[in-house]
Amino acid sequence: VKILDFGVAKLTQLEASQSQTEIPTRRVNTDPGVVVGTVGYMSPEQVRGKRVDHRSDIFSLGAILYEMLSGRRAFQGESAADTMSAILKEDPPQLSESNKTVSPALERLVNHCLEKTPEARFHSASDLAFALEALSGSQLSSPEITTEVTLPPSRAKWAARLPWIIAGAAVMLAVVAFAISSRRAPAETPATARFYIYPPEKTYFGGPFAVSPDGRRVVLRGTSEGKSQLWVRALDSLTAQPLAGTEDAVYPFWSPDSRFVGFFAGGKLKKIEVAGGSPQTLCDAADGRGGTWNRDGVIIFTPNGTDALYTVSATGGVLVRLTALDASRKETSHIHPQFLPDGRHFLYLTRGGQQANTGVVVGSLDSKETKRLVNTNAQVAYAQGHLLFMQERTLMAQGFDTDTIELKGEPFPVAQQVDRLPGVSFGLFSVSETGVLMYRSGTAANTQLAWFDRTGKQLGTVGPPGGYASPWLSPDERRVAVSAVGVQGSLGPADIWVVEVARGTMTHFTFDPGFDSSPIWSPDGSRIVFSTSRDGTRNLYQKAASGAGNDELLLKSENGKDPTDWSRDGRFILYQEQNAKTNFDLWILPFSGEQQPFSFLQTDFVEVQGQFSPNGKWIAYTSNQSGTWQIYVQSFPDSGGKWQVSSSGGGHPKWRRDGKELFYVSSDRKLMAVDVKTDGPTFESGVPKALFELPVPGLPGPRNYYVVSGDGQRFLVAASLDEAIAAPTIVVLNWTADLKR
Repeated sequence: VKILDFGVAKLTQLEASQSQTEIPTRRVNTDPGVVVGTVGYMSPEQVRGKRVDHRSDIFSLGAILYEMLSGRRAFQGESAADTMSAILKEDPPQLSESNKTVSPALERLVNHCLEKTPEARFHSASDLAFALEALSGSQLSSPEITTEVTLPPSRAKWAARLPWIIAGAAVMLAVVAFAISSRRAPAETPATARFYIYPPEKTYFGGPFAVSPDGRRVVLRGTSEGKSQLWVRALDSLTAQPLAGTEDAVYPFWSPDSRFVGFFAGGKLKKIEVAGGSPQTLCDAADGRGGTWNRDGVIIFTPNGTDALYTVSATGGVLVRLTALDASRKETSHIHPQFLPDGRHFLYLTRGGQQANTGVVVGSLDSKETKRLVNTNAQVAYAQGHLLFMQERTLMAQGFDTDTIELKGEPFPVAQQVDRLPGVSFGLFSVSETGVLMYRSGTAANTQLAWFDRTGKQLGTVGPPGGYASPWLSPDERRVAVSAVGVQGSLGPADIWVVEVARGTMTHFTFDPGFDSSPIWSPDGSRIVFSTSRDGTRNLYQKAASGAGNDELLLKSENGKDPTDWSRDGRFILYQEQNAKTNFDLWILPFSGEQQPFSFLQTDFVEVQGQFSPNGKWIAYTSNQSGTWQIYVQSFPDSGGKWQVSSSGGGHPKWRRDGKELFYVSSDRKLMAVDVKTDGPTFESGVPKALFELPVPGLPGPRNYYVVSGDGQRFLVAASLDEAIAAPTIVVLNWTADLKR
């Protein structure tokens, strides 16, 4: 038995409004070399005489856990000075060296307590208690030890003690956690509580977010000074912290123990520990659309938006296909999976070319059988006996029995006017099994078509606010075609609309239940080609620009595709095609001869956003072949010469009508201009110059957010509205309590 007081002493002069935990730590002035505390169990910051807090206690508790499990002290020298030096500079020997029955998971937990810097340790005793609870009985002892192994007496004694050690540790943690909670918790917890999460100054939160399984933290995508990355905020904190190494990350999801965050960035599936460290790459994922992680270390995810679900180990490795697209239902993708509590069944969204084929399905790791649950066109979540899903912009809930896999009762609304990501099947909400619900509420009108000059001055607006993407000017610059979400009268998740630039009047152009996007005008202004999912996968259609007549199928194939440009002589359409093996590639559709498409660029990297030069001799495009997004120019039709134009990242190239200037968007959202020469046998480019910062939410995705006037002096931008960017995230604690009234 060892009795130690390693807690930080508190002053005794309390004010009436203070609790014991809120008063400051007592400061003791000592002579040089004199310390206050029990040497051998003190944290590094306590040894140095620096300010200490509860994380110092976690270090001391880790030292005790180490001693309980190994039979020797974590830090011990011949003198007190030697012991303090070991605390500051040395790591204790591996637990497995003295106790072979300790599992790697338990050893990592102890090492996490003994980190030298407070920021790298568990953030609270409650977090440590949760992590210890998460270790099942099979994880507390090494899987290599079986009843057939005869241990030496010393090790057998430790193996026999292990359950008592774990029980003792649990009791210690329970006492600490109870002491903390009993001091801070009010006498009665309200039925529900609501508050807002606002981003830090000069930062805004946009895109998907996720509540941790324990309901203590949330990971959000934040943009600051043009740099987008993941941020983590504890719900009992007033500030959020950025996660280094998560630049341009999307669709974050948590590990079951709330220690790691999985995310997609740079065409890869990655993970990172929220306590600190570098991200680890798990596998390729060209256009990841959500993931989920169970306690057995299995991750289910979608590598791109036109594929089925795959599994991969949480430590990385080989991908295994889990589901198959149903051609009879014209399914185009299986996305946004979520494990149910048993860790074997999972929910996911299946999408098809028609609304009737889009909805929530439940599958299993142990069977190929699936069951359709509810029609919806956004992701689904499960928590506390309820299925949560979107109906238009209303968040609905319905009872769900995870044993029988059956819905119960009638669906009912939980929150109104919940935001959705424009153009994709994702509602901005997240929920934890502990009763924390989060969502972002606002208006679907999150963009405004607006003209800007080369200095960034806004010259005027075009049409009403809306959910716009992929604007494309007609050759005479009198009309603009856009893909719009949430416009009254739309028949699908996104339709094509044509807007008169001078008057701002809008004309409905496509009328089908599919997702219509990426409109491109023909050089003579007579037709518009666009992408639509009405057939299942995204195919190319064209229609008279006047809106008269029917839509005409232009190109149909198994892979999803989007048009990116039409050559000025009208002979070729350039489009990007999504391929499960080669990511995104650039293809050419000719308008002469047999009109058979041919590949322009097909590599293991991503090549998108291709643009013909006005003289037709060059194609500018975006690629990640260097590990970051950069702008390249390659000769056409022969693809012999290639030049990199951008110097520090970029996307969405656009040519000036005379071919003497090339524009693109830098990684920090600056609109860049480059002087170029395209008439000679080789391509020449100058030094990129920044014009102004585009008012868009980070570097845009595959669909462009701006277009250039012929003279290169004005830019029509689908600009983010300030009020949409500033919309706070709403947090509801104990959201099911109101359901019982």
